[in-house]
Amino acid sequence: MAVHVSVLLKESVDYLAIEPNGLYVDATFGSGGHSREIASRLESGHVYAFDQDADASDGFEGAEKITLIRSNFRFLSNFLRYHEAIPVNGILADLGISSHHIETPERGFSFRFDAPLDMRMNVLSQKTAHDIVNNYTLEELTGIFKKYGEIDKAYHLAKSIEKQRIQKPIDSTFDLANIASVFAQKNKENSFLAQVFQAIRIEVNQELEVLEQFLNQAYECLQPGGRLVVISYHSLEDRMVKNFFKSALPSDSFSENIMGKRSYRWNSITSGADTPSEAEILQNSRSRSAKLRVAEKI
Repeated sequence: MAVHVSVLLKESVDYLAIEPNGLYVDATFGSGGHSREIASRLESGHVYAFDQDADASDGFEGAEKITLIRSNFRFLSNFLRYHEAIPVNGILADLGISSHHIETPERGFSFRFDAPLDMRMNVLSQKTAHDIVNNYTLEELTGIFKKYGEIDKAYHLAKSIEKQRIQKPIDSTFDLANIASVFAQKNKENSFLAQVFQAIRIEVNQELEVLEQFLNQAYECLQPGGRLVVISYHSLEDRMVKNFFKSALPSDSFSENIMGKRSYRWNSITSGADTPSEAEILQNSRSRSAKLRVAEKI
């Protein structure tokens, strides 16, 4: 099984501007690379790490400066309030799917393995990829392929799935890949299948809805001057993060309505998005699409 390598590890933790006695959040613990790097720079400070998938953090024995919270980061504020850890000095989120997920065939994330259609980040969740592929209407399938996969032939792909499942259920990753590959351009089969599987995975795990909830809670949980560091891997996530960092506080104030002045939430620390070095991409090809954005709470 592949070992997960934390992307932009040093760069992302450097951007947190660690204070030795501060409180920090790793919203996506995974194999623990970012959490351990943050903890290594602390004295009396502490890291609160989130991961909803018990497998991804299996074998973690805990550490003096790390509290592992086995929950989705959509519940960030609830758990930080429970631990009396608000406000925090910094929050880091690496939104990428882990090597553990991809390289564990039975989880059904990859079209490279013949496995049941699953794709749940949290194995206790009810909705699976199998449910979506076999039970969503033509219109619903078309919508997720357009919105989450940015697939041009979304309707035709959805129609083909609808036709196939009438004959027999689409049970495996290979069943889905065989149907979808017909619509791929020559020599671009893998990238097309990646878009298809991404779209279904996002729907299974409600990834964009969860990200929106997390971003709003992150702002509320940070102290003024605290930093939010986000690493994203596809355009939908990156666009959401970029727009959030440009967002203003909602206000009914006289100055905004009459004078046109707005109160912004963030100062951008990165100019645009940082990307991995060529050396890191050579070492870890999955880092290729990573984009890192950092902002500081005003």
